[in-house]
Amino acid sequence: MIDFMNPFAFLFFIPVLFLFLLRKAKVFSSPAFPVILSDWGGSAFKWKGGFFKFTAVIKTALFLAGYVLVVLAFADPVIHHDQKVYVSRGNDVLFVLDVSPSMAARDMGGLTRLEAAKQVIRFLAEQNTGASFGLVQTATEAALSVPPTTDRKTFIEHIDTMTVGTLGEGTAIGTGLSTAVYHLASSKAPEKCIILITDGENNAGSIHPETAASLAFEYGIKLYTVGLGTRGNVPLQYTDPVTGKVFNGYLESDFDPAPLQKIALMTDGRYFSAETVAGLSAALNNISNREKVVQTYYLKTVDEYFYDKILIAAATAFALAWILSRIVLKEVF
Repeated sequence: MIDFMNPFAFLFFIPVLFLFLLRKAKVFSSPAFPVILSDWGGSAFKWKGGFFKFTAVIKTALFLAGYVLVVLAFADPVIHHDQKVYVSRGNDVLFVLDVSPSMAARDMGGLTRLEAAKQVIRFLAEQNTGASFGLVQTATEAALSVPPTTDRKTFIEHIDTMTVGTLGEGTAIGTGLSTAVYHLASSKAPEKCIILITDGENNAGSIHPETAASLAFEYGIKLYTVGLGTRGNVPLQYTDPVTGKVFNGYLESDFDPAPLQKIALMTDGRYFSAETVAGLSAALNNISNREKVVQTYYLKTVDEYFYDKILIAAATAFALAWILSRIVLKEVF
């Protein structure tokens, strides 16, 4: 809801309106004398500069806009937002995201698989303010990027900076899952889950995915798996972050979803197939609804002020009006 802390500032519009009416009624106007600039019997001088007429109109409009903005700034507009402040803990969600080179395949509606995953995860995190989100990246190796946190800014910043190839060229699903289990095992959240998003099979690492799934079940952590991408030949291009070498070509995309289905069922989770951005979004929304936790909260009013921003806009309008007046139109006063 928008409000004005100093509504009496709008009274400054009255003198301007009064002056306008007086000028219209010819009561108050600048003195003017007709002067004919021509030879005796010749044609009178006429100003045919359409550009200058248009510029004069723009100058006047900018000056009036600046005045309106100054009055609006002194009225001190403020927008009141209701913000939820949770007093009970939500669930912990730890994403395990495949960042192997195959995630650079561009078969998700013009996006690469990694770009699509980042986009959907970012949207889910922004919509679910009560849960704690974390991130594990996995390829040949695995690394925790963000532990479960309610700090959306930090989480989204790490999501945005992810690139393929930073952890090798393999897909160590078991290593990624065990890393996630390790960081969720001691969590006191009412619900804990891992969401694995990958486009391939386990082909690296010393830990079998089923071993990691068994550990997850032991600690009461549900595992959801998402198989990402289409099948067949798909275009792929990425730059190796270590060597700077650019790889460009086609990827023969195909993997067996059965292992992903099995490890999900081992923890009472579920497997999803996502060949489009919409399909991935539907899968993550389904998981979010399954893992919802009822939380208690209160509403806190947060005020957003615009005084300084409006004054900057007013100063810009006045500056542009001055430039048009003195430099373009060559006006003296």
